[in-house]
Amino acid sequence: MVSSDTARTVVGIIGNAIAFFLFLSPVPTFIQICKKKSVQQYSPVPYLATFINCALWVLYGLPVVHPNSLLVITINGTGFAMEVVYLAIFLTYCNSKQRRIRLAVIVAVELVFVAALALGVLTLAHTTKTRSNIVGSICMAGNIMMYAAPLSVMKMVIKTKSVEYMPFFLSLASFANGVSWTAYALFKFDVFIFAPNSAGAVLGLVQLLLYAIYYRSTKRILAERRAQVELGIVEKPNGGSQPQHV
Repeated sequence: MVSSDTARTVVGIIGNAIAFFLFLSPVPTFIQICKKKSVQQYSPVPYLATFINCALWVLYGLPVVHPNSLLVITINGTGFAMEVVYLAIFLTYCNSKQRRIRLAVIVAVELVFVAALALGVLTLAHTTKTRSNIVGSICMAGNIMMYAAPLSVMKMVIKTKSVEYMPFFLSLASFANGVSWTAYALFKFDVFIFAPNSAGAVLGLVQLLLYAIYYRSTKRILAERRAQVELGIVEKPNGGSQPQHV
């Protein structure tokens, strides 16, 4: 019979693979941004949330904080590096200088926060249990924030009846990631991993349901827009309409 530790490791590896695809899922969006040289209506909030979330989980997985968490470090370290690239592209193609400065300030604040937390925990907390509890609690909040980040986009989807600016693969990967890490947390119950990822699975499912509901209306809206452009009723959008603010 397969031991609980072996099963947990296998599920963790699967979770790593799914999380890697979650981090890769925005690539088509950023290819489009680079081609159009504009962030259009895409929001940076999901990438800002994932950026700080990955940094926090890397801290949580350190041997001096929470031993035997190599799988947590590897995938979140990879995710952190990828979010750096995404945010760099976002900063490059922001539609306004004011928005670019605001985004840069938020990134700087997130980095200072993680650095201050690491310094405080490593110098003031003297056991791995205490460090795990402190960092784990903050990671849990960060993870929930990452999964909740698309809520503003979901509101726009419901309002416009269009999923044009809610990337499908990001929603699908978020759902799968939440499910896999929820299963991982159940083998050796870890509330800091279980709570946010179970909530993330539910939010991911809601996003997929929105796709199912508004997919046809999105196709109709896009077709009508193309027809209006061809007839000269409206000008062809250059970089989209006004972007969402951070």
